[in-house]
This record gives sequence, structure tokens and C-alpha cells, in this order.
Amino acid sequence: MILVGALLVLLAGGAAALVLTEESARYILFGYTFELNHVEMFLAGAVAAAVLLLGVWLIRTGSRRTARRHRRVRSARAETSNRVARLEDEKRDLERRLEREHTSGDRLVARSSEEPRQ
Repeated sequence: MILVGALLVLLAGGAAALVLTEESARYILFGYTFELNHVEMFLAGAVAAAVLLLGVWLIRTGSRRTARRHRRVRSARAETSNRVARLEDEKRDLERRLEREHTSGDRLVARSSEEPRQ
């Protein structure tokens, strides 16, 4: 949408530049010659203004949509990062518990092997 809006703004700007550079009401565009009276010139200006406004509206709408999408992506990344951090913390806790269990289990095995058998 932003690209289409920019093209429409450039088109309206080109029309304005064409009108400003010509000294008469006779315009040559793509090999065609146009001679406009006052009413036709007014209507052409109104169309150019409408195209300009449409282009600006498309740029604005596209920018808002892009910003909204970027916000959603940032939020999703932050949520994923938090989830990963919680899982890593949980993993560390489980590893500590497992290490403690192995250590206490090794002590029990060592104690039982030291006791004399009857």
C-alpha cells in the first residue's frame, strides 16, 4: 500500500509540475496534445488533488498497518523470550535437584558398602 500511495503522490506531483512548467493552456503528454478550457482545467486539478489525497491516505494506512504488525512481532518475540527464560530456569532447578539426588544416592551407596555384613 505504501508503494502504491507513493506512486500516486508522484503522479499528482508530476501533474502539478507539468502545469507549472507550461506557459499556455496547451499540454503535450505522451505525444498527445491537450488544450483545456477553464472548466476542464479545474476538473483536472480536482482529479490531481484527489489522486494526491488518495496517495497520502494509502501511505498513512500502510504505515499504520506496518507499525501494528511490527508491534505484534516484537510482542511475540518478547513473550517467546520470556517463555524460554522460564524454561531455562526450570531446567536449571531440575538439574540441581537431580545433582542433589545423585549426590545423596552416592553417599547412601558408599555408607552401605562401608557397613560390615553379618
